[in-house]
Amino acid sequence: MGLQEIWFILIAVLFTGYFVLEGFDFGVGMHFPVLGRGRTVEADTRRRVLLNTIGPVWDGNEVWLITAGGALFAAFPEWYATLFSGFYLPLLLILLALIVRVCAIEWRGKVDDPTWRRRCDWGIIFGSWVPAVLWGVAFANIVRGVAIDADKQYVGGFFDLLNPYALLGGATTALVFALHGAVFIALKTEGQVRTDAVAMSRKLAVPAVLVAGAFVVWTQLAYGKGWTIALVAVAAISLLAVVALTIVAREGWAFVFTTVAIAATSVLLFASLFPNVMPSTLDPSWSLTIENASSSPYTLKVMTWAAAFMTPVVLAYQGWTYWVFRQRLSTDHIPHSIGLKIGSK
Repeated sequence: MGLQEIWFILIAVLFTGYFVLEGFDFGVGMHFPVLGRGRTVEADTRRRVLLNTIGPVWDGNEVWLITAGGALFAAFPEWYATLFSGFYLPLLLILLALIVRVCAIEWRGKVDDPTWRRRCDWGIIFGSWVPAVLWGVAFANIVRGVAIDADKQYVGGFFDLLNPYALLGGATTALVFALHGAVFIALKTEGQVRTDAVAMSRKLAVPAVLVAGAFVVWTQLAYGKGWTIALVAVAAISLLAVVALTIVAREGWAFVFTTVAIAATSVLLFASLFPNVMPSTLDPSWSLTIENASSSPYTLKVMTWAAAFMTPVVLAYQGWTYWVFRQRLSTDHIPHSIGLKIGSK
């Protein structure tokens, strides 16, 4: 196995980790309108419980995307250039949504005013739903292939990206992330918030199985390889297990299986793509591959040594963070707001 194959696998691992970890972050934000509905003080306290479930970890989870983007730029610059130029508008929307979400999360508690908090809540909702949908659309298009010419330039339009397969991919990531988030909320809370999260996960489980099942089967039939049928089976069995586990309110195991389902689906996409990194629908010979899109061997070698030293440290630190903040939360743990009063000096 060469360095190009190693870095393709590492990038797949980074994006898989991002989808698993940021997936439940998005899911928590997506549930703000339902699990945190209402304008009463009690409703605001429930929303603060939801936000505190991801409070210690959400920014660390986003680092996986930054690292994946940096690795993509350094290891496969041609892939990076074609992807970010061709998918400029959807990736810009994702970036905008993530910025709005960061500001809303960080600033929500800075001002003790209901109107301010509601606006921040809508920022969290917007910043969770938009990436949850568009990541599925983007990666489905990468696997499907796009109009790339001989100069490695994307020559299609924005609406070419909104094809049935890509839209199904967007629906899949949105539903599965919402389910992942509901199970995570149930795992991290107690009391009425947990009860409502369990009920929500039961409602989402079957639709998520049907939509995600259709997507992974389509992926396997159209783009998969012989051995990737095993990944389809793992994803399908995991989601069916989630349906059963949500019925009996075993959110710990349900979270394990939503994690496995997301990871299996992500690996299926990357495995179906390999050895291409962006197939061309105009002419297969114009496709970007791990060979014609990669950096020099020396660059890949230096990156490999850096990754070998730093990756274990980062993983150990993030694992320690999850362990420290493993306790369940309830409305009883939420103190009164200490934000600035409107009009105060």
